[in-house]
Amino acid sequence: MLSPPQSPVPMDPVRILFLGDIVGEPGRKAVIEQLPGLRKELGLDFIIVNGENAAGGRGITPRIAIDLLRAGAAVITTGDHVWDQQEIVDYFPTEPRLLRPINYPEGTPGSGSVVLDTPKGKVAVLQGQGRSFMQPPLENPFIGLEAEAARLRSEGIMMIFVDFHAETTSEKIAMGWALDGKVSAVVGTHTHVQTADERILPGGTGCLTDAGMCGPEFSVLGRSHESVVWRFRTGMPTRFPIASGPVRLCGALVDVDPESGRCMALARFNRMIDPSQAAEGEV
Repeated sequence: MLSPPQSPVPMDPVRILFLGDIVGEPGRKAVIEQLPGLRKELGLDFIIVNGENAAGGRGITPRIAIDLLRAGAAVITTGDHVWDQQEIVDYFPTEPRLLRPINYPEGTPGSGSVVLDTPKGKVAVLQGQGRSFMQPPLENPFIGLEAEAARLRSEGIMMIFVDFHAETTSEKIAMGWALDGKVSAVVGTHTHVQTADERILPGGTGCLTDAGMCGPEFSVLGRSHESVVWRFRTGMPTRFPIASGPVRLCGALVDVDPESGRCMALARFNRMIDPSQAAEGEV
């Protein structure tokens, strides 16, 4: 006697952790130390980190990129500080998992898109940079990201994560709507302040305007608050050293259906490393 046909078993979602702008030595050390434990604790399938401020707050070096990849990051995104460390220029062509914004002119070293295999299917990561109040001025990111997302989907790649590095909330929110139903998630970076507007749009794209940063808690965007306050108070030029003290990791946790590419869940990730230090260091 023939058995009744079996319904296909749905695949488990792919769980992606995206960590926002890593700031300086405190941020990168905390990320490197925490990633292996977070992978196990959260059941992560894929980790993306934004490393554009990882080298002293400006840019990233080959050594730092290698350390982040060895710690468990699958892909490293960047942004407007991508070229601040000169040695990274020659490294880009050798490491496809390190991205620069896709809307740089043709011929720029590196790429703004990468596709990697996972046990649950291929995952694509795209990086774009906004144009409102951003330097340098680049090509239109809406056109570039939409075209790349369409190309990937035509090749059967459904799980697509976008890091949109931009200044204004309006441009980042607009990018989410522009890519709704075309990618799995659009998460903003650059402002270093995590927003509280996580949602899934009608077409199935998860959106968070800004992931926040991974850096010193008692700081102004990762820099010494004393220096920044002095600058605002006096108007005089000064250096902005990276702050010290306890570190907070911020980002987004995204569950994606591997077959449709739709976002099934999106939550802010926000964790203080060693909260006891924070309690002692409050000012």
